[in-house]
Amino acid sequence: MDFLSSHLLTTILFFPVLAALVILFLPKDEAKLIRWAAFVASLVPFALSLVLWFNFDKSAAGFQFEEQYVWYEALNSTFHLGVDGLSLTMVLLTTLLTPLALLASFSISEKVKGYFMLFLFLETGMLGVFMALDLLIFFVFWEIGLVPMYFLINQWGSANRNYASLKFMIYTMAGSLGLLLAVQMLGVAFGTYDLVSLFDKWPYAATLANVALGGMSIGTVKTIAFWAFVVAFAIKVPVWPFHTWLPDAHTEAPTAGSMILAGVLLKLGAYGFLRLVLPLYPMQAQQYAWALAFLAVMAIIFGAFGSYGQTDFKRLVAYSSVNHMGFVLLGIAAAAKVAGTTDAHIAMNGAVLQMFNHGLSAAGMFFLVGVIYERTHTRNLNDFGGLFPLVPVYGGILIFTSMASLGLPGLNGFISEFLVVRGAWGVLPGFTALAMIGLLFTGAYILKGIKNVLHGPLNEHWVHGEHKLTEISLREVLVMAPLMALILWIGVWPAWILDVINKAVVRLF
Repeated sequence: MDFLSSHLLTTILFFPVLAALVILFLPKDEAKLIRWAAFVASLVPFALSLVLWFNFDKSAAGFQFEEQYVWYEALNSTFHLGVDGLSLTMVLLTTLLTPLALLASFSISEKVKGYFMLFLFLETGMLGVFMALDLLIFFVFWEIGLVPMYFLINQWGSANRNYASLKFMIYTMAGSLGLLLAVQMLGVAFGTYDLVSLFDKWPYAATLANVALGGMSIGTVKTIAFWAFVVAFAIKVPVWPFHTWLPDAHTEAPTAGSMILAGVLLKLGAYGFLRLVLPLYPMQAQQYAWALAFLAVMAIIFGAFGSYGQTDFKRLVAYSSVNHMGFVLLGIAAAAKVAGTTDAHIAMNGAVLQMFNHGLSAAGMFFLVGVIYERTHTRNLNDFGGLFPLVPVYGGILIFTSMASLGLPGLNGFISEFLVVRGAWGVLPGFTALAMIGLLFTGAYILKGIKNVLHGPLNEHWVHGEHKLTEISLREVLVMAPLMALILWIGVWPAWILDVINKAVVRLF
């Protein structure tokens, strides 16, 4: 137990890799054993994350459960891990969604071993980004998360999977190139990649003798690094107009891949803004807050319009992610504009909670699309219609999850979006007012999806014979149950998670 308490983060981080290596030696024709082994193994990091959550001191300043080991001494880079309220929330989301995604993957029948091993490697990559307190380690895990998702889309995706996976790779690598150069620039300029040291040195950067880089002033170094970080994270969020890789990746990815892509991977970009851009570049962020707000509003409006215009159920949900993540960026822009104020703290609380809430509702929506696709082999909304009497349990779950995505009061989406709008209104009233156009069309595309699938005249094609539509299974209900419980719990009593987020936000910004 002493080992576990002092190495809790590394245990959570690397247990999925250990599980994947064990699965490697299992017989490849034992698909059922592989599925259950991966699922049970993924529950261990989740259980340890709960231990982390309940032992986390919300009132303590700084990072907790820190671990630091020599990694690359020549570069003064260490394997430094730690969590605060911001990263702890994302760790909990990641370890929750991974076992649910694996449970949703039990229908995978081809190359089962490789599929489940890649998912476990992907979990380690995502967790590493949230735990890293060293810029070089941050970048390493940032890239580790890219490779498994590429292969999951490329090998288990739909018809256009090669195009979608290549587009996903090219976009993300394009952003990563600037990110790597900026990380190296900061490491050379400050003599360390350690985030805690950088946070300490940053206010006094102008007085440091070694901070000049190639004849550039510290101001120039900061500006270049700022834009490199912004572009890399904007692509990952994704922010309009860098969003075009997302609908293709979502549409072609397997169901569980879409769940994790929307639920966690998009949050890496937003987390980068919160962890690195705002604390390290407050002046540049304040100067260009209007630009971030403009991009956020465009994502909210065009994401909603794009979603409403879709006839493919999965693409409709994919564009909704652009719309919902726009609210995260709007909260970040408001906090950048007036850092340290009450409005900034409210907007930032909303942004972080929106990241968590969107992870729940988007993962649920993509899974529900996958449930009906497995039965009908179509995602065309025009092929459905009036299905509620045939699948009332599925219909009820779909309506519940859709209402959370819509922002119905009493469910989680309302709380986070309200906080973002409330915080941004006092800072960026014009942009916030424009964002309400997107909010209006959010209701329109959600209701369109529900109407085309569940209501209207019953499509007799799904009533008889081999095409008869069957109800959602127990396993599929078990995937949705934790998501629905959290959606309702946060909607009714958000204090349990907002208390952790708020204390981190107030200390950081």
